[in-house]
Amino acid sequence: MSGPLGVLGGTFDPIHVGHLRLALETLEQLSLEQVAFVPCREPPHRESPSRPVEFRLELVRAATAVEPRFRVDGRELERSGPSYTIDTLIDMRREEPQRPLCLLLGMDAFLGLPTWHRWAELSDHAHIVVAHRPGWVPPSDGVLGQLLAARRTSDVASLREQPAGRAVVVPITQLEISSTALRRDLADGRDPRYLVPDAVRERLLAADVYR
Repeated sequence: MSGPLGVLGGTFDPIHVGHLRLALETLEQLSLEQVAFVPCREPPHRESPSRPVEFRLELVRAATAVEPRFRVDGRELERSGPSYTIDTLIDMRREEPQRPLCLLLGMDAFLGLPTWHRWAELSDHAHIVVAHRPGWVPPSDGVLGQLLAARRTSDVASLREQPAGRAVVVPITQLEISSTALRRDLADGRDPRYLVPDAVRERLLAADVYR
């Protein structure tokens, strides 16, 4: 594989159709070759996931199995300590020095980027892709405004011309689904149908792990 690779990280506790839609729409808009889903073991900025890594990984594999352009990358589950995105990108860059990498971020994640470990180095190893709801206005000041002013491009083809360093803002369908609300619904015995892929729903109901 040599075309651009999207990198979508998260706890996926559990994965839902909002994650999948973000991955698909950015893949199609930016002509990515693949999107790698990277479940994290220990998120640095929030409490630890409520369910074991093996179960979350199983759900991600089930959710992505029907789309050949999606793949699952379990490297963060194999590392101890906080799952820092910069470490993952450095690993990927070491494996594929010339392949364009695109770090896929939702709007909220992008706005919190300055709190991430060694966040200013992320664009040294990947393009920054911000997926947002239509009508959202990106910041024009502060460190994020400076990042966009220096690196933003509307030329999607430029993502193929260099392995990292650009920033792209793309509108996507906004689905108001959260893993937190899903866990709450599952704990109350509600059916997650239409919020998660059928294969994920089957495993959630069979395991009954969120009660």
